[in-house]
Amino acid sequence: MGEISSEGMKIYHNPRCRKSRETLNIINNNGIEPEIVLYLETPPSRKEIQDLLTKLGMSAFELIRKEEKLFKEEYRGKELSEEEWIRIMADNPKLIQRPVVVKGKKAIVGRPPESVHVLL
Repeated sequence: MGEISSEGMKIYHNPRCRKSRETLNIINNNGIEPEIVLYLETPPSRKEIQDLLTKLGMSAFELIRKEEKLFKEEYRGKELSEEEWIRIMADNPKLIQRPVVVKGKKAIVGRPPESVHVLL
């Protein structure tokens, strides 16, 4: 999973998530066939997560799904470094907000799904 060109679009997708499916539908309805990364099956590396964070303009903690049971049981209230949160997401990809859509040097989290329009 190297760099994508500015023409290409990639979605870190969870087919079981309604917001992720809605975001993918918006992309497809605009005539775009993005590269689909089933990130729960093929988790992004720490470097890929860092790259996503740069493109998103977010901190690692902002990309964490705080409503996940694992977060609530294991990590809520913990003060961890950026590197530690990145490692936690790499080890537990279900803790990554979804979907993340990347185009060139920009990325968005599809919450709400309509936010993907900035990349179209």
